[in-house]
Amino acid sequence: MIADAIKGQISHVLESLGYGGTIFVVEHPAEMTHGDYSTNAALLVAKEAGGDPRELAKRLVSEISKALPEEIDKVEVADAGFINFFLSRKFFTDSLKTTLEQGEKFGKTASLVGKKAMVEYTDPNPFKEFHIGHLMSNTIGEAISRLVEWSGAEVRRACYQGDVGIHVAKAVAEKLSSGAEWSASADVARSYTEGSRKYEEDVSFREFANEVNRKIYAGGDRDVHGAYDLGKKLTLEHFEKMYKTLGTKFDFYFFESRSAPFGKKLVEERIGDIFEESDGAIVFRGERHDAKLHTRVFLTKDKLPTYEAKELGLAKIKYDLYPYDLSIVITGNEVSDYFKVVLKAMELVFPDLAKKTNHISHGMLRLPTGKMSSRTGEVVSAEWLIEEAKRKVNEKIEASDREIADKNALAEQVAVAAIKYSILKQSPGKDIIFDFDKSLSFEGDSGPYLQYTHARANSILEKANEASISPSAGDNFPETEMERLLYRFPEIVERAEKEFAPNIVVTFLVELAGSFNHFYAQEQIVDVGDKNSPHKVALSVAVRNVLKNGLKILGISAPERM
Repeated sequence: MIADAIKGQISHVLESLGYGGTIFVVEHPAEMTHGDYSTNAALLVAKEAGGDPRELAKRLVSEISKALPEEIDKVEVADAGFINFFLSRKFFTDSLKTTLEQGEKFGKTASLVGKKAMVEYTDPNPFKEFHIGHLMSNTIGEAISRLVEWSGAEVRRACYQGDVGIHVAKAVAEKLSSGAEWSASADVARSYTEGSRKYEEDVSFREFANEVNRKIYAGGDRDVHGAYDLGKKLTLEHFEKMYKTLGTKFDFYFFESRSAPFGKKLVEERIGDIFEESDGAIVFRGERHDAKLHTRVFLTKDKLPTYEAKELGLAKIKYDLYPYDLSIVITGNEVSDYFKVVLKAMELVFPDLAKKTNHISHGMLRLPTGKMSSRTGEVVSAEWLIEEAKRKVNEKIEASDREIADKNALAEQVAVAAIKYSILKQSPGKDIIFDFDKSLSFEGDSGPYLQYTHARANSILEKANEASISPSAGDNFPETEMERLLYRFPEIVERAEKEFAPNIVVTFLVELAGSFNHFYAQEQIVDVGDKNSPHKVALSVAVRNVLKNGLKILGISAPERM
C-alpha cells in the first residue's frame, strides 16, 4: 500500500537526520484539500528535540522531495507543522486500473493469511423467540466473519445455543401441565412466556418446573423428553429459516447440553485451586486476580453448571473440533461483566486459549416504543421486524412506475439491508433505535441508498455497453473525489478487521456513494462524442465493484436493478 511506502520514506529521512526511532502516524487528512496523506512526524520530533515544528517540517519536506516517487505529485507543510502528501495523476490512473483488474477481489488483504478463526454469534436459545436482539448479534457477527475472511483467514462460523436450563424447563413444564399443542416455533415460545409468568407467581408450578429441569439434565423421563425433543426441533427449524433470510450459514452448532457436563467437570477438577466452595455453590473469586472483576458462581448449590462454567467448557470443545488461532465471541452487553470473569478463569485453566479469545459485545436493538423482554412476552420478533420492513418497501415499490420482475424478493433484500445497515453504521457496543422511515429511505444514510447507488452504477454500465463504450482509465481527466476514495478500500478493510468495527466500512461506502451520485449529477457519463467517456465509465465500474464488495462484507445484497 502507498501509505507504507510514504511511511518508509519518512522513516528513512528521519534516520538520516538523526531522529531515528520516532513513532509517528501517516493517515488521511479530514479534508481532501489538505492532501491524500498527512504525517505528524515533524511535530513529534520538535516536541522531543525542541525547535519550531514548521521549520523542521520544511527540512523534512526538502529531504523527502529529493527522491520523490512518481506516485506522489507534491509534498507541502501545513500551518501547524503537519506534512501533507498529494498523490499523482499516474497513481490514480494505475490505482483505477488495479481496481478494474481485481474486480470482486479488490479490497482483500493478506494480513491474516494462514490463520484459522472461529466466530461465534447469533446464539438464539431453543424454546424462545428469535428476537431483534439476535438480529444484532447475527448482523455484527456475519460482518466480522467476512472481514476476517477478506483479510485472508480461514473462517468457521459457530452458533452456541442454550438447549438446557430453567428457560427450557419453564416451557416444557407449561406444556405438560396445560396440555398445550406445539406445531410451530411460536407455540413453543408462547409456552415459555406463560411458563415464565407461572414460575414467578405459582409456587407449585415453580417446584414442578425445577423438577422438570433436573429431569432434562438427568434424562430418562419419556414425557419430559418427548416435549423437549419436539420443542427443540420446532424452534431450531425456525431459526434455520431466519439464517437463510439473513444470509448466514453456520459450520458448527454447539449446545449447552454438551458444554454443561464438560464445564462442570473442568470446575470440579480445580476446586481448591482455582475455584472454591461458598454456601454450597462453587465460585470463582475474580477480584482476587483483578480488582475490576467480581465473584461469579460456576456451579449452583444443586451442582448444576452456570453460564460461566459452560463457556469455559465451550472454549476447549471448540478448539478440539477446530484448532483455531483466533476465537471471536459476540454477545450482548448484558453479559460483558460475566465474560470478563470467564476470561480470567480461562487464563488459569486454558491460558493458550484465553490468549486467542476476543469478546465483542453489542448493544440493544430497540424500536421507538422501547425495550423488549422474551420472559414477559413483550418481545419483538426478528421475523415481525423483517416482514414489517418488507411491507413498507413493497408500498414504495407499488407507488413507483418501475417494472420489477420479483418484487417480493427485492422487498426482502431491501428490508434486510435497511435493518443490517442500521445496526452496522454504529460501533458494535452502542444501542440502536430502528426508525422505519429513515432506515428505508433511498436517499442518504441507509442501506437501501447504497443498494440504489450500486444499481444506478450498474445501469450506467448497461447503457455504456449498448453504446459500445468500454471502460478505460485515462491519464488526462482531472482526478475526481471518487478516485481519491476508491484506492483506500483495502486500507479500510484492514482497519475494520483489526478493530472488529464494520462501521468503518459503512462510513466509507456512504462517502463513496455520495461522491459518485454527485459526479452522476454533474457529468454525462455515457457519451459517444466525449473522449473522456471511457474514463468516466471506468470510474463507474470501479465504484460499482467497490460498493458490491463492501456490501458483501457487510452481509448486504447488491441488487443489479432497483
